[in-house]
Amino acid sequence: MKPSILVGGQAVIEGVMMRVPDAYATVVRDPEGIIHVNRKLFQSVKERSRLWRKPIFRGMVSIFEAMRMGIATLQWSADIAMPEEEEKNKIAELFSTIFSIWIAIMLFMIAPMWITAKFMNIEKEALWFNLVSGAFRIMFFVSYLLIISLLKDVRCLFQYHGAEHQVVYNFESGNDITVENTQSFPTQHQRCGTSFLFIVFLSTILVFALVDTIVIYFLGTIPLPIRILFHLPMIPFVTGVGFELIKLSVRSDSLFFNLLKKSGLWLQKITTKHPEENMVEVSITALKEALGDMYEDMAGKEYTAEAIG
Repeated sequence: MKPSILVGGQAVIEGVMMRVPDAYATVVRDPEGIIHVNRKLFQSVKERSRLWRKPIFRGMVSIFEAMRMGIATLQWSADIAMPEEEEKNKIAELFSTIFSIWIAIMLFMIAPMWITAKFMNIEKEALWFNLVSGAFRIMFFVSYLLIISLLKDVRCLFQYHGAEHQVVYNFESGNDITVENTQSFPTQHQRCGTSFLFIVFLSTILVFALVDTIVIYFLGTIPLPIRILFHLPMIPFVTGVGFELIKLSVRSDSLFFNLLKKSGLWLQKITTKHPEENMVEVSITALKEALGDMYEDMAGKEYTAEAIG
């Protein structure tokens, strides 16, 4: 049996972050072409608490840690790749982050429910309401990705995203990790965060339908403000459900999970692009730096993994 190892990452501005057991490294190329490395040790709270290793809970904490790590590495990469912005007011950065979260909640949570409530008389039909609002949510998400993919900087980010996936594939295959070998692997990966988000959107339909059914049973009705009030606190739970589903999809060859995997891979045709060789070089460097002294012992072996990257 192939050994299992957690290897994943994300694209950052002009670079890649790679995460391995107990550490992660962010590698960015600056405007002068110089490669910068930022490696940090990391221990998940799951290693210190049994509660956060249990199903659902492990997904909730994993996504929280990934988001916190992702925001920090994105900011560091921006400081390196765009040094003229480094002195930007930290308060302005905070407000920018808050505004981005608010926009995401409005676009992917409130707007789909408002449209469904405004134009369709199905507020008391819990399942149908959430099926329709969920369809709007997915449509908005795909449209958003298509629109931002037209931007030059975002396309570059998506190329680094593809490079990250290719290097993970190369590492897990046991082949020599070179630019040439890496370029032979696909840019879509079934454990990608894009696929995870798609599964989370599907999970919201069933979880929110159950919540609405309970609320309607006790209140007899569920106006939009009440629906929002009950749905928003459920987001962490929904992400935990999505996390479990994507872990199951990696192991299962059932029709249901194959459809989930294919849908996620199709969506990655938007969020990953074929990288240039210098981008692959950065991604390989990120993996090597993340593994550190373990790299020589671990390279050249075949692995399976369950990380979301």
